[in-house]
Amino acid sequence: MDEAQHDSGRRWRGRSAALLAAVTVGGTQLLTGCGLLAEPTVVVNVGYQSKTINTVNAGTLLRDRGDFEAELKEIGAATGTKYRVVWQDFASGAPLTAQMIATHVDIGSMGDYPLLTNGSKTRKYDDAATEMIATTGYNLRGSLNQVVVPTDSSAQELADLTGKKVSTSLGSAGDGMFSSALNSNGIDKNAVQIVNQDPSVGASAIDGRQVDALAQFVPWPQLVIYRNQGRLLYDGGDNNVPTFHGVVVRRQFADQRPEVMSAFMRAMRTTTDAIVADPLAAAQRVGELTGIEPEVIYLYNGPSGLVSFDMTLKPQFLGAFAAVKDYLVGRGSVTADFDIPGFVNDTYLRDLFGDKYPQRAADVANPMELTGFDDVCGLPVDDPAQASEVWAVGAATTDVAATPSCLLRRVATTPEVRAAYVPDTVTGLRIFADHAVWLQDPSAPPTHRYKPFATAAGAESYRAQHPDAVVVAYTAAVGHSRAAG
Repeated sequence: MDEAQHDSGRRWRGRSAALLAAVTVGGTQLLTGCGLLAEPTVVVNVGYQSKTINTVNAGTLLRDRGDFEAELKEIGAATGTKYRVVWQDFASGAPLTAQMIATHVDIGSMGDYPLLTNGSKTRKYDDAATEMIATTGYNLRGSLNQVVVPTDSSAQELADLTGKKVSTSLGSAGDGMFSSALNSNGIDKNAVQIVNQDPSVGASAIDGRQVDALAQFVPWPQLVIYRNQGRLLYDGGDNNVPTFHGVVVRRQFADQRPEVMSAFMRAMRTTTDAIVADPLAAAQRVGELTGIEPEVIYLYNGPSGLVSFDMTLKPQFLGAFAAVKDYLVGRGSVTADFDIPGFVNDTYLRDLFGDKYPQRAADVANPMELTGFDDVCGLPVDDPAQASEVWAVGAATTDVAATPSCLLRRVATTPEVRAAYVPDTVTGLRIFADHAVWLQDPSAPPTHRYKPFATAAGAESYRAQHPDAVVVAYTAAVGHSRAAG
């Protein structure tokens, strides 16, 4: 700002102070001018993480669509109250929690590890104490957190990271997953050199060979893979502990503004339903807003993707929280007496869904399943463990394939492929076809002959049981499929 602008701003502030006084009480601004009380304005501060793409229904897309503002405007029209939503974007959960402690954020979304840290750290303050009120997205296996290494790394398993530098964000879901993985594989975490970095910094560090591995949360591991900067070493799903992101609110704010909370929940439901109804359009829009490649977003947020978008609080989450708490207590981030059931409040969800809530909470099926008919193989696409998908350049929609082998046939006849997705043969993990480890199993039926795996270790495990299976490059597999018709 130059001096003229500075003086102009100073004069304006002086005039406004004389003409307009603003008094804020409990998040409400009462604007008065010439002694007359104007309509009250309720300010709602929402914190979110734009690049954490399984929270877009409580952040990036919710903000972009304006569903929350629309709900508040409708309330305001009936009550005479004005509402203003202030959106604040964060790189991770830790700084968001700091702003909630300062009461600068009323509603926020973050991952499971930061959620518990948030609840424990805020409870010391009456005006900042929070509660978890909804889920944004989840993966019951835990595959939203993964470890990647440079493409040319010699590491084939976690033990190979001993003495190596691993980038992660301390206290994050990625950090927790990595610690659990090391522990379950009998590896001392002290034997690994942990580098505490924001996800974007870590992604750059692995590309620049400044670290030997990256242990992070959605979408950073697959983003690194898609950009040909690394390959998957370990899937957090192998820990078999659910991972999820959710919404927290300051209780004081929620108690003072129940109409705002109802509006937020309705808006979040509308945005969630929009993602489920048209995941491809949602992925493309999030890509435009965040700069993250939509092909990566669709890997997670598409049908049969890594993320299940569901607002309900699943019973499995409480069990996962118990494991998270043990880890965070050890780190000193959460106190041992922190009450998890007291932190979780499903009241707003029950009000939103009514009698259907218990059934919805018990249902763990991904609401977006990949289905249709495969006109290349002439088969129905009805098995989530086999269903695959091709996104062609310039296409308005994607094409489905009944099996990974059928996908190879479709890729062989597609002029230009934007992205192709297949499930891991054993785990069902959705992966990029051109980054999978492929085996050709001559003992399998033709439509199941090619087997994709997320990691080399997974492929070797399969080969141990199927000795006739051989490794085949993706391009070769596509070429063979073209020749076979």
